Amino acid sequence: MIAESFFGTLKTELIYNKKYKTIAEARRDVFDYVEAFYNRLRLHSTLDYMSPEEFEVQYKLKTAA
Repeated sequence: MIAESFFGTLKTELIYNKKYKTIAEARRDVFDYVEAFYNRLRLHSTLDYMSPEEFEVQYKLKTAA
């Protein structure tokens, strides 16, 4: 179910909004979306609506105390 949710989000937020001329262009765009946006900046409900970066910082602060 998690994978289906991710792919639904990917399609809605990225794929359906663009037309790609080449597979290489689509691959680059998907890579950039996942690495630069989804995994770093996008708010995730499972992380209490924090970005993964923010969640990691908060986690490290809590466990260091």
